[in-house]
Parts: sequence; C-alpha cells; structure tokens
Amino acid sequence: MTDYCCARVGFVVAAAMLASLPFAAAHAQTAAAPPAYGLGISLDAAKKAMAAAEAEANKNNWPVAIAIVDSASKLVMFVKIDNTQQGSVDIAIGKATTAVNLRRQTKALQDAIGQGGSNLRLLAVPGLMPLEGGVPIVGADGKIIGGIGVSGVMSNQDAQVAEAGASAAK
Repeated sequence: MTDYCCARVGFVVAAAMLASLPFAAAHAQTAAAPPAYGLGISLDAAKKAMAAAEAEANKNNWPVAIAIVDSASKLVMFVKIDNTQQGSVDIAIGKATTAVNLRRQTKALQDAIGQGGSNLRLLAVPGLMPLEGGVPIVGADGKIIGGIGVSGVMSNQDAQVAEAGASAAK
C-alpha cells in the first residue's frame, strides 16, 4: 500500500472512532453535521488568512509556525516566524491537516483525549494531531475550503492565532 493510501485509511479509521466517542454523540445531538468539503482555498484567501494570523502572532510577540492547507489537506502556504522552535513546523502542518480531514477544530480531539478512557485510542491513529490550534477554514458557501494550523506557544494561544486567520479568509 502506498503512503497516501495508508494515510487515508488512517483518517477513515479516525473518523469512525470519532463517531463512536461520547463527545461526538453529544455534539451530534446539539449541532448540525460538520460542513461538507468545497473547492480548495484560493491563493488570495490563503494570503488574507496568513496575513491575519501573522498579525495576531506578531501583536502578541508569539514565535509560531503557521500552515494553511486546502480542502484536500495539501499545503498551500507556510510561514515560520523567527525564533520559532523547529518542532512546530510539523506540528502546525499536522494541526491544519487534521482540522480538514476530520472537519472539526483539533481542540475537540484534545478535549476527548483529556477525558481518558476509550478516547485514548485516538492516540493510535497515524497522522492525527490532537492538539488545540487547528481550525477548518469555511468559505462563504459554508463548505470547508481549507484548514489552518499554528504551533509554537501554548495551545490556546495557537488557536487564537489560527482563529484570526480562519476568520480573515472568508
């Protein structure tokens, strides 16, 4: 099997696991299904998202890596602010990819794992980045056009930067 096939199988397994978790069932009763996938984010929208995310990081003096992927989880844009730790590069890309592949903010996964029990099986899914700071980018039509992932500071701060970027892409 190719790496691509293995990665896709892993995300299908992750989606099935998420559907069976208590947090997913509770979420389904209180909210609509996650948005459908749309066309990939345009370069113009990605530039707007990146500019807003960078501005938020710079305003707070946070050295972060910022990744933007399209609706097929392929990297569109990446920035690593000076003095960002090296490990944040792969983490930011992983958060953006996870947000798109599972059509939800990565905080939902972090929270589920924090509850322990059967939720811990999420840690076995290849390619899953269950850390806050990954946010789907939803277009004007309500469909997922991409994702943004941020890493380098506290997870809630990463999410603050990601949210700023995702909001600006609309």
